[in-house]
Amino acid sequence: MPERQGGETLLFLTDEQLRQGIEAMFFAYQGFTADPDRILATMAYGRAHHRALHFISRCPGTTVNNLLGILGVTKQSLNRVLRTLIEDGLVESRVGTSDKRERNLHLTDAGKSLERKLSDAQRNRMRAAYREAGPEAVAGFRQVLKAMMDPEMRRKYHAIREKDT
Repeated sequence: MPERQGGETLLFLTDEQLRQGIEAMFFAYQGFTADPDRILATMAYGRAHHRALHFISRCPGTTVNNLLGILGVTKQSLNRVLRTLIEDGLVESRVGTSDKRERNLHLTDAGKSLERKLSDAQRNRMRAAYREAGPEAVAGFRQVLKAMMDPEMRRKYHAIREKDT
C-alpha cells in the first residue's frame, strides 16, 4: 500500500484518523465562514443569504426552483431569504421570458458588490491555504471533496462548473 506523510496508508484509515479529518473539516469550515459571517452580522443576514447571493451570482437569471435544487432548502426557507434580499435591493426577481410563472433572479449592483465582498474574503483565505499546501495537496483536496458529494450534488456541481468553460 502506498504510504503517506505520517504513515497513513491510502486504502486504510483508522477511526481515529477519520475522526481527525472530520474535526479538521469542522474547524476549517468555521474558519472559511468566519469572515463572511462577520460581514453578514452587520446586516442581520446569515449564511443562507450568502449562499443565495453566491449562486444567483454564479447563475444569473436562475429560477427559484433551480436555486431550491442547488441549495437543498425548503421553499418556505428560500422565500424568506429571497424576500429579504429583494426588499433590501440586493436581488431582482423578473418574470420569465418563456414562462410567465417563472421568476428569474438577478443580483442588483448592490447585490453584486456585497457578493464580491463576501467571496473576496473566502477567496483570500482559500488562496492562502492553497499556497501553503501546494498544488498536489490542492488537487487531492478537490478530489476528496468531489468524492464526498452525493451523486446528485456532484451532478449539480459539474453543471455549475460547465458554465465556466
